[in-house]
Amino acid sequence: MVERENANVLWFDELRRADVDLVGGKSSSLGEMTSVMDVPVPFGFATTAAAYRRFMQETGINDQVNALLAALTDYEDSDALHTTCSQIRQIIVDATMPADLAAEIEAAYEQLGQRMGETDPFVAIRSSATAEDLPDASFAGQQESYLNIKGARDVVKKVQECYASLFTDRATYYRQKQGYPHEKVALSAAVQMMVFSKAAGIMFSVDVTNGDDSKIVIDGIYGLGEYIVLGKVTPDHFVVDKASLKIVERDLTTKPVRLIRKPGSGVKEEPVPAELQAQPVLTDAQVEELAGYVKQVEAHYGCYMDMEFALDERTDKLWIVQARPETVWSQKNKQTGGKKEETTMATTDAKVLVKGLPASPGLAAGVAHVIENPEDIDTFKEGEVLVTLMTSPDWVPAMKKAKAIVTNNGGMTCHAAIVSREMQIPCIVGTKSKGQAVTEAVKTGEVITVDAKNGIVYQGDITASLQPATPTASAGAAVAAEYFPPTATHVMMNLGDPDLIDKYADLPADGIGLMREEFLWTTYIHAHPLYLIEKGEPDKVVNMLADGIAKVARTIAPRPMVLRLSDFKSSEYRNLEGGEKYEPQEPADLLGWRGASRYYDPKYIEAFKLELGAVKKVRNEFGLKNLNVMIPFVRTVDEAKKVTDIMAAEGLQRGADFKVYMMAEIPSNIILADQFNQYIDGYSIGSNDLSMLILGCDRNNDTVAHLFDERNLAVKRAIRHLIKTAHKDGKTVSICGQAPSEYPEFTEFLIQSGIDYVSVNPDMVKLTKRNVAHFEQRILLDQATGRGRQDPTNYAWE
Repeated sequence: MVERENANVLWFDELRRADVDLVGGKSSSLGEMTSVMDVPVPFGFATTAAAYRRFMQETGINDQVNALLAALTDYEDSDALHTTCSQIRQIIVDATMPADLAAEIEAAYEQLGQRMGETDPFVAIRSSATAEDLPDASFAGQQESYLNIKGARDVVKKVQECYASLFTDRATYYRQKQGYPHEKVALSAAVQMMVFSKAAGIMFSVDVTNGDDSKIVIDGIYGLGEYIVLGKVTPDHFVVDKASLKIVERDLTTKPVRLIRKPGSGVKEEPVPAELQAQPVLTDAQVEELAGYVKQVEAHYGCYMDMEFALDERTDKLWIVQARPETVWSQKNKQTGGKKEETTMATTDAKVLVKGLPASPGLAAGVAHVIENPEDIDTFKEGEVLVTLMTSPDWVPAMKKAKAIVTNNGGMTCHAAIVSREMQIPCIVGTKSKGQAVTEAVKTGEVITVDAKNGIVYQGDITASLQPATPTASAGAAVAAEYFPPTATHVMMNLGDPDLIDKYADLPADGIGLMREEFLWTTYIHAHPLYLIEKGEPDKVVNMLADGIAKVARTIAPRPMVLRLSDFKSSEYRNLEGGEKYEPQEPADLLGWRGASRYYDPKYIEAFKLELGAVKKVRNEFGLKNLNVMIPFVRTVDEAKKVTDIMAAEGLQRGADFKVYMMAEIPSNIILADQFNQYIDGYSIGSNDLSMLILGCDRNNDTVAHLFDERNLAVKRAIRHLIKTAHKDGKTVSICGQAPSEYPEFTEFLIQSGIDYVSVNPDMVKLTKRNVAHFEQRILLDQATGRGRQDPTNYAWE
């Protein structure tokens, strides 16, 4: 059997995101979603980097490429660069692929048809670049994709054309400027079933206009999605609230043309029927379904995501055809700590020339240069404002010189928008969809101001009028800092990704009430702990867990943090590398081998000790004594004793500076709280699981989901009883579930009940802090006057 590292073809269900070095980012991501996630991905296979290198070596093309590039002395000479790259691409396309390699690709294509129940299926072939020993290399959007390809021979031909696209002018120029030797870069071709798209588009798990990660952005057009990236069609634009998955903003455009597949093979452009042009390409339900996939994929990857979708005309089924980490706001929000630009723009009576979509925020003024023909790009000068119909990858050299960019067409995810954000150039797109095309409203040589924060182009240079109004003490105005009154009920923060702690460190949280350990496994470790023990790599677990935990503990210190120990279900553990060997097949793993029941089990205890070793390392070696832990899903009092005994034996004894908490998420935790008290220091209510188990209602089951409600009186009585019972023995109670974030009135109930801590998601910390202060003051006032509102509800269950 051929080892994966040397294989020429790998199927999507054989790939994981860790296989970037084998098949590049695009193919490995498709494999990850196919193999691990429950999202709809068209099936397929990927040719490997090894296959590409073999092709280049056995055909002798490497030597020819080296010779041609060695003769190219000035990469800034666009004509010379174009001539050289054209020669290289022609050499690759004209070469004869090694017969056995071609036969293997053809066989994989035929097998794909058999697996999908189709003969000679239509496929999409997408380039996926990878870089050996160059982990920071990014080649997104530099290579080609081919749609609606049919027949084994044509598939091999298009794979070879993908190889050639590694040497487009822009890709070759990029590698040279980044210092990446071309022989270190390889090309995988992802061959996947073609979606017969009646609509397609792009989605981001962060609002790319301003970095707001509480929003999801979805852009869609009719037909195939290529016209979005090219900016040829300005898409419908939807903004979705990430928490509720409800549409909070929509901007519908007129979409006059679409790219469609030909019945035989290939693609063509056609007009959109007049009655459809202004209609939305997606229903509200479809937008919300897509947003759900985006949220799921982001949670799995643990970072902002850039995704593509397609809607099949035959079945009305939505498919995810690509997913990759978003780069611009991921870096920007990390550098700025997630602080959004809060500016008050001064008013102005300057003439507004056009309006458009604010694709890349910023403010700039300069001389406009209108370019309608790509052949005129060379006339563009440094520091001018580029005004054009749309841009494509070949426009990048001109875009780099631009002070700002404004286009007639395109949406928030077109080429001009994406590249401008990467280059941090102010950019407005889609002016035509807002009433008037900028190429008609602006003349070359005219001075204009581009306010890309608000999507407005003004006549003249009025930047001074549009600068943020900065209040000063000398003007007699006091500069008020944001104030949050101290509260007796501490407001804590939930956190998953340790890399986000810098972004949220300045929030007025009293500490971290819940740090989820699972994120560290899926993002950094990837492998099952027992598999790593078997491989002789237990230190990898301890060190990587400790590093991630310490990053948060160090940043948040001296405020306390609570780490919830691993709470994977068996299916989630099985998805880790090597996990199949150690995990049972459970029909209902939500109620199976999870949490405390694993920790003392002889089959798992050694893995649990690695987690404890990481905690001990953070506390003892790193000296971060603000770290405490929490045990999830403890079914019985005996389980609490067993787990805390193991912890004590491993050197983690409860004491004044080390607290052991327990999730309260099972009815037995409430009913037997008086007995659990002896083994723990406090509880953290998991309101989602607790409500589900009290009500016997699967919140993920659409049929009964409407019955799921944390505000149900049964749940409230359980919480009130837990707080009363815990406080009798001096134990604390917090809540880390979703309820306080979604329902302010539930927070009021918790405070009225005497809860000690409320832990919420970062985006709710400020609001919750203010709400808690308000509710506490209300209680004091009501007690002082004796005239407060009375709650007639009986919360006692005795």
